[in-house]
Amino acid sequence: MTRTFDKQTAVGFIGLGVMGSGMAHCLLRAGYALHVFARRDEAARPLVDAGARRAASPADVARACPLVFLCLSDDAAVEEVLFGEGGVAQGIASGGCVVDTSTIAATSARRFAEKLKQQGVAFLDAPISGGQQGAESGTLACMAGGPAEAVGACREVMNAFCKAITHVGASGAGQTVKSCNQVAVAGALLGVADAIALAKSQGVDPRVMRDVLLGGTARSFVLEKHGERVISGDFKPGFRARLMRKDLRIALATARAAGARLQGAVLAEQLVGELCDGGRGELDWAALGLLVQEKGAR
Repeated sequence: MTRTFDKQTAVGFIGLGVMGSGMAHCLLRAGYALHVFARRDEAARPLVDAGARRAASPADVARACPLVFLCLSDDAAVEEVLFGEGGVAQGIASGGCVVDTSTIAATSARRFAEKLKQQGVAFLDAPISGGQQGAESGTLACMAGGPAEAVGACREVMNAFCKAITHVGASGAGQTVKSCNQVAVAGALLGVADAIALAKSQGVDPRVMRDVLLGGTARSFVLEKHGERVISGDFKPGFRARLMRKDLRIALATARAAGARLQGAVLAEQLVGELCDGGRGELDWAALGLLVQEKGAR
């Protein structure tokens, strides 16, 4: 692929949940002609009202747009949107590019990339990090796997919703790095939740403890943002527990296939699984800290 996508490029977006909607609004604010697809009218309506065009199918999005972004729930959803009846692959022309910001397995990303390559279409596995706030404010971080040329061609458009775009390797590498991210933040939250539990057990105000730690080597995004959620009990979802469970399962499956053992991720997945199985899968995943508190009180 040699063309570079820019402000004159019609851009498609499929998957208008919490994250996708925020990114799509960023593209509109940046001045791109945006075509969207969503099965639910309520998901597409705010974007249409803001100036986007609603397509009848993923294929219709791809016919109008040489650059199509996806932000979907799992591997099966991505595969259906790409290769199912009325899918992107039936509409996109040679020389186009699909950028998948979903979090899926690296093996799936490589398979999708190979199938689209046969049509002359580039595929980037480009999962993002930064949560709902980052999606809405355009400050996400993206880890992109796939051809370096394709990353360069898409960079200007992706800057509408990303503050950092890093090419991390060949197809599948973006998903691998995203798994590393999820493993790292899950382990960090377990540590923060334990620290809060320890402070409470000794009669120390956890807010005071958190403020002190934020001034030292324990400072982190997880302590700053999710630590406050745990202390205040505010688990309105930005990123739901059921999705973190899915992400951790992807990471663990990837590790097992390579003969690696992830000790902290195993525990985190078990605890997030307890949240989901207990009917709290729609809470923000920071409720993992709530479960740690509950277990410590038994």
